[in-house]
Amino acid sequence: MAVQLDDTDRRIITLLRDDGRMSIRAVAERAHISRANAYSRLERLRDEGVIRGFTAVIDPEKYGTALSAYVSVRIEQHSWERFRGYLRDIPEVDHAALVSGDVDLLLLVRVADAAALRTFVLERLQRLPEVKSTQTMFILDEPHLQ
Repeated sequence: MAVQLDDTDRRIITLLRDDGRMSIRAVAERAHISRANAYSRLERLRDEGVIRGFTAVIDPEKYGTALSAYVSVRIEQHSWERFRGYLRDIPEVDHAALVSGDVDLLLLVRVADAAALRTFVLERLQRLPEVKSTQTMFILDEPHLQ
């Protein structure tokens, strides 16, 4: 269910998406509101789950995971809950989405190199009993859009 947001809430969210470490003082100045108002709005946005957390944006290559790929996965019918449990314990999976269409899931996988990707797909992912098939698409470039 969507939360009611006004233009000021949206400005605060945009500011924090650009720089999640921005101080309340800076948010208030740039959103043209008082610090007290900025603080209370931020608390409300967090309490209502609009802002779920703050995270660091990592450069995959510098972090040692220079090879990225999307892996589409077809799983056995009615096995999503069990499969989702496995995903929590797989550090190579950066993002997972249950999708519609010919496949069931789309995984963003980040690994050090082609050998690590081969090991991940053939020895870890495809050995899960719920997995019917996979298809791997290498990511050639990831332009930073924000």
